[in-house]
Amino acid sequence: MPAISVIIPTYNAEDIVLETINSVLDQTFTDFELIIIDDGSKDRTVELAEMIDDPRIKVFAYENAGVCTARNRGIQHASGEFISFLDHDDLWTADKLELQLSALQNNPDADVAYSQVVRMAEQRDYLVFKSSNTPLFDGSIYAHLLQGNFIGNGSNILARRKAIEAVGGFDPACPYCADWDYCLRLAAISSYVFVPKEQIIYRQVPGSMSSKVAIFEEQGLFMIEKLYQAASTEFQYLKRQTLSKFYRHCTELYLERCEGTAQVIKAYTKMSLAIRMCPKTLLEKSTLKIMSKLFLSLIFPANLVNFLIQLNKKRACYFCLRTDFAALNPVNDISVVSLGYKST
Repeated sequence: MPAISVIIPTYNAEDIVLETINSVLDQTFTDFELIIIDDGSKDRTVELAEMIDDPRIKVFAYENAGVCTARNRGIQHASGEFISFLDHDDLWTADKLELQLSALQNNPDADVAYSQVVRMAEQRDYLVFKSSNTPLFDGSIYAHLLQGNFIGNGSNILARRKAIEAVGGFDPACPYCADWDYCLRLAAISSYVFVPKEQIIYRQVPGSMSSKVAIFEEQGLFMIEKLYQAASTEFQYLKRQTLSKFYRHCTELYLERCEGTAQVIKAYTKMSLAIRMCPKTLLEKSTLKIMSKLFLSLIFPANLVNFLIQLNKKRACYFCLRTDFAALNPVNDISVVSLGYKST
């Protein structure tokens, strides 16, 4: 029986799935099984996965039912004492499993380990890696996590099997926010331990869930209502802060994908709601940065604003020709790597 079960849900991922699988096979900790749940792909995803000659890999193909159901099917097949999830378009550094498992073994009272996330996006001839400056917490993190998903995405956590079994499966009703919902349900019954290292490479690709902002917003609001209906009385005072941070995040997403005046107006509306829900947000540095970009977007064309922002970011960039993600060490908030890489 393997120590860790790694679950990868896949769907039409033939262009990137091998890279994701290799980031698991390259782990320094090797006592794992890799369970690939294909969710009705119409391309060569299953064929490519089955071509890999490694006894730790198990591939299961099902009719399309969504990412939440795919993850839940993976849990049913898992036999490890610990379980981790990796979306088909994300990557891990080579020491992800080793360091997270060590953190849990050194903290027997904790059931879940998580690490820092780096966002990866393609911009012209480069891959851009951007670190997160979000505060991160240990121990009982429920109240903090209730206010916003600082864990990042579904490719982060490593959890003890007993905790996974206690909370049940992912909720198919809100797939765009299912990761946050799931981590919160774990936080309600478990302690977390934080690994202070950037180990999760979150790939932002056109058409990904995070790029469909309107649907994300709708499902996020649905999930927040669900969360506070389940939360005890002592946490109800946090609801306005949660909504404020959520609307602020929606503002960022609309501005990141700004293609015209309509998107800017939506961003302005969401920022107004964020301030109305919690006026103290105006004192936060991150809010001021978003408002500066929003102000520029209201005055100048979106393409000019994005050009100026990227130009300013490049002043804090460094160029690295390393090919291994384990060596990735973003500095000054952002780093850029040549597109000619391949994982090793």
